[in-house]
Amino acid sequence: MQFEKKNISPTELIHFYKAILLPRMIEEKMLLLLRQGKISKWFSGIGQEAISVGATLALQDDEWIMPLHRNLGVFTTRKMPLSKLYMQWQGNKEGYSKGRERSFHFGSKENYICGMISHLGPQLAIADGVALAHKLRNESRVAVAFSGDGGTSEGDFHEALNTAAVWDLPVIFIIENNGYGLSTPVNEQYRCFSLVDKAKGYGMEGIRIDGNNLLEVYDTVKGVRDYCIQNQKPYLIECTTFRMRGHEEASGVKYVPPELFDLWAKKDPVKNYEAFLLEKNILTAVQIENIKTAIKEQIESELKIANEAKPMVVNMQEELNDVYAPSIVSNVSPVKQYTYGDPSHDSRLTTHDKRFVDGIKEGLHQSMQKHPNLILMGQDIAEYGGAFKITEGFVNEFGKARVRNTPLCESAIVGAALGLSLEGYKSMMEMQFADFATVGFNQIINNLAKIHYRWGQNADVVIRMPTGGGVGAGPFHSQSNEAWFVHTPGLKVVYPSTPIDAKGLLIAAINDPNPVLYFEHKALYRSVSGHVPQEYYEVEIGKARTVQHGDDITIITYGAGVHWTMDYAAKNKNISIEILDLRTLLPLDYDAIEEAVAATGKVLILHEDTLTGGIGGEVAAWIAENCFSYLDAPVMRCASLDTPIPFNLELEKNFMAYSRLGECVNKLMQY
Repeated sequence: MQFEKKNISPTELIHFYKAILLPRMIEEKMLLLLRQGKISKWFSGIGQEAISVGATLALQDDEWIMPLHRNLGVFTTRKMPLSKLYMQWQGNKEGYSKGRERSFHFGSKENYICGMISHLGPQLAIADGVALAHKLRNESRVAVAFSGDGGTSEGDFHEALNTAAVWDLPVIFIIENNGYGLSTPVNEQYRCFSLVDKAKGYGMEGIRIDGNNLLEVYDTVKGVRDYCIQNQKPYLIECTTFRMRGHEEASGVKYVPPELFDLWAKKDPVKNYEAFLLEKNILTAVQIENIKTAIKEQIESELKIANEAKPMVVNMQEELNDVYAPSIVSNVSPVKQYTYGDPSHDSRLTTHDKRFVDGIKEGLHQSMQKHPNLILMGQDIAEYGGAFKITEGFVNEFGKARVRNTPLCESAIVGAALGLSLEGYKSMMEMQFADFATVGFNQIINNLAKIHYRWGQNADVVIRMPTGGGVGAGPFHSQSNEAWFVHTPGLKVVYPSTPIDAKGLLIAAINDPNPVLYFEHKALYRSVSGHVPQEYYEVEIGKARTVQHGDDITIITYGAGVHWTMDYAAKNKNISIEILDLRTLLPLDYDAIEEAVAATGKVLILHEDTLTGGIGGEVAAWIAENCFSYLDAPVMRCASLDTPIPFNLELEKNFMAYSRLGECVNKLMQY
């Protein structure tokens, strides 16, 4: 192994030695503790330390890194104390995630590290978003994301590299090719000669290097960093290396030919670098032993601190509170207070008649004016104005830097939105159809929703979800999939039914520091109009609206269901109907639900989604548990058929819940 020190001073070379030795000695201690039964699990990076340490040394301390579970050297080189790291690994309250995350599945904003999730790939797109923030602010900074050789088979790898290339983002993608994805060898993982060959397919430069040579890694990453900043381009680095332990200790290494261990033992990154320092008389054997002794004492001292940590005391309220970042209702006009009646009667408001689609557009436009750090992303949203023309004209006013067309990479764009949030940006992603959220599902469910609970980082992201049927668009452009997301703690889900709420809820969603899924029914876009205040205002998230009071039955609904119910009530004036528009599905307004139940004692829950697993089941269960004394009849549900939504208009009408609304009301009235 050849080491080229170039212009690196002896002092720096010694610092590098201490930096690579520390994670090795920590790992050796952890393996000892594992054998003693004092820790439960360990993912070893022994043999790969040069990549983590070399890359981190080559970066500025304020440049984000997205590491994996074999990158202990990233954390130690960023000077994160072992005592706190060990408490993290042990699930202690004083670790980096309050005991909520395992091993390296955490981040630290203070140290510019965004930890992985288990799915191997989503962190790559987060680096895209961070790099986009640097580009928008004209900063000389890069973002770095790690991947294993197995992770390159994930769709997220393709999407992240493609997006970085198309947007000319200063991102360094580092592949640690250790030959195996758990037990799967690379010849069963890919067919190209080298993974760096993939770079050309994305129109980016790439290089393959010896990942066990600390100075080669350092020099390469340092040079690539300069390239990315100067040229505003991404770069792919493949580091060849080898994992000297199992995927994790319990899995063993029986699947690896023994001769490979002999071969790679000769390429040990720590021992070879140590030999180089001795050969060049930069360190003596005595000095090396002194360094090792000092590190050993440091490790023991840090572990002593960690072992004095108090046992976990569960605080249920804290657990619930930390699911969301704190948010306050701000810039709220008097319209917030309207749960019943016509806001145009309020002389304090200047209103104009707007369609549902116009309410959305006006809320988005005013938010772009209010927040210079708000970035819009989506397919065809720039010059074309979006599939439903909501962003038409925006690119001329706000520019392509803030109104961004995206490749067809839903997962990468959701990930990029989270990356923007790490750097203090707000973002709105338009999912062209709510149906397409399935290809961004992992990012939404496992990154956006969980990140604040995991390590206190908010995801300031709104995803607009054009949804619903009634337009003859068939099973892949008409689904009602809001229930998927209501089941996920950490998300907020809103679903307006009127132009005034469409504007106010969108503004509130953008102001909220948490991830909000904003469902907008396509059939309402140009069929529903109403008075909308011209002012910038919020409709508070988590507050339902009483559409009208009634005495006979209560219908709880949202979205298009509000209009179906109003139409039904107008045609059946002999039935006095209390109508509650939920407006927010997560969190639900339980106070308003209880009041609506108490008003009549007979409740029908109506939604366009299919019956099984729909929101109606959750609301009905809550009513049965908490409002039983009010009830004069069983809680009933009216929903669409448990089939995919069909294309043929007659089949679609039969599918839709409104075709059974009268039947359900009559059944309820029999009690």
